[in-house]
Amino acid sequence: MAETRQHYEETACRALFQALDGLTFLAGLFLAISPWVAGFAQAGRLTVNNLVTGLAVAALAVGFATAYGRTHGLAWVTPIIGVWTIITPWIVYGGAVPGGAVLNNVVVGIWIALTGLAAAGMAAGGRLRGRSHAHVNGTRPTG
Repeated sequence: MAETRQHYEETACRALFQALDGLTFLAGLFLAISPWVAGFAQAGRLTVNNLVTGLAVAALAVGFATAYGRTHGLAWVTPIIGVWTIITPWIVYGGAVPGGAVLNNVVVGIWIALTGLAAAGMAAGGRLRGRSHAHVNGTRPTG
C-alpha cells in the first residue's frame, strides 16, 4: 500500500501532471463563473449546475495537486463531470437551450473530460509499466 501511494506521489511531481492539474483547476474555475462570463447567468438551473460542478472540479484538481497519493481513487470523477457538463444544457432545457450555454458547456466539458482522463491515465500507465517491468526482471509485482 505504501509503495502504491509512493508511486502516485511521484507521478504527481511530474511537470506534465502538474500542468494537467493546473488546466483542470482552471477549467473548473471557468465552469463555475461561465454563466456570467458567457452571458447566460439568467439560465437559473444551468447557472447553479455550472457553479457547483465547476467548484467540484476545482476542488478535485487541488486535491490531486496536493495529495494525489490519497485522492487518486477519485480520479474517475473528473471525466464524468466533464461528460455531464457537455450534456447538461439539453437535460436542463430540452430543446430550448441558450446558444452560448451549449458552446460553453461543450468546450469546457471536453476540456475537463480530456484533462481528467489524461491525468488518470498517466498515473495508471506508470503503475502498469512498473508492474510489467518488475515481472520481466523476474521479481514478483507488488500492490
